Amino acid sequence: MTLEPDQNTSGPRLKLSVVRDTTIVATLIVLGLYAGSAFLIPLTMALLINVLIIALSDRVIALTRVPIWLANVAAVTVVLAGLFVIMYILGSQATQFARSISTYENQFDGAVHRITGLVGNDVTTFIRDNLVSIDMSYVARVLLSSATSLLNQFFLISLYVAFLMAERLAFRKKIRLAAGSPETGAEFTAILDAITYSLQRYVGVKTFISLVTAGISYTVFKVLGLEYAETWAVLTFALNFIPSIGSIIAVIFPAMIALVQFETIGPFLIIVLGCGTIQFMIGNFLDPAMLGRSLNMSTFLVILALTFWTTVWGLIGAFLSVPLTVCILIIFSHIPALRPVAILMSLDGRLGDDTPPAQAH
Repeated sequence: MTLEPDQNTSGPRLKLSVVRDTTIVATLIVLGLYAGSAFLIPLTMALLINVLIIALSDRVIALTRVPIWLANVAAVTVVLAGLFVIMYILGSQATQFARSISTYENQFDGAVHRITGLVGNDVTTFIRDNLVSIDMSYVARVLLSSATSLLNQFFLISLYVAFLMAERLAFRKKIRLAAGSPETGAEFTAILDAITYSLQRYVGVKTFISLVTAGISYTVFKVLGLEYAETWAVLTFALNFIPSIGSIIAVIFPAMIALVQFETIGPFLIIVLGCGTIQFMIGNFLDPAMLGRSLNMSTFLVILALTFWTTVWGLIGAFLSVPLTVCILIIFSHIPALRPVAILMSLDGRLGDDTPPAQAH
């Protein structure tokens, strides 16, 4: 008498093994991302900068019809020069600000009383108990260390970008050769094209919107005579890449400095109401209008990605959270077994191929 395997128990065991293996792989990936951050962060930054350069180069070619090599040189020069200026401003003025932060902390408690007559004692007490307790020197050190780290890695990032641009044309050919079959090569190329298009659109649009926001904010800061106006403008540009909370932080910092620097409440209100309104209008109208459905990410996923990448890679991870998650979503959408996960990650169930979401029966 032979014993037949129990078909009812083999199914659950198989599912448990899949869950176990998936958990192990996911854990190893997270540990690898955390342990390899010193290598992976500059490489990821270089890849995103390369995407921005390619988008700018393609736009130059479309507008001027110049040779490809000349458009590439112009795009590389503009992007790298802009990044160097941003890092130089952060490295110079942020150092001065970090040294004088204790002075601002000592004056901030007295400055809070200036808004007592405007908002009342209850709100003033809340502000004193919560904002004054914030260790501004620690926040300044975190921002300064992140800016200094990027400035130190600028040469390495530039070197990566140079070699990525040199490999641009040959890379697709190598993918087709490495795939082994035309079908697999076409699938890899489709994934690469989808990732490149989405990243180009996101990085290009966010860079333009952040420049507009930073330019308007810088004009307001200079008219008011706010100290370290260049630093606040650069931070406004950079923080707009952090979803949801970035634009709020970009208003809070200069507003708090204005509260301490000026004897009247006017500059503080101008920054809070003026720059806050600009951030709100751009974030809720211009940003969605220009990005459209190109990202199509769940709002909850954006917050979850922001938390995850900030935990793994710190402040730089917050800047990279959306582009990295976009890449993951696109890759999942092209893998049949992971396509349901990609649908759950999307905003409305539609993926890049515009297939309608599954209907409930």
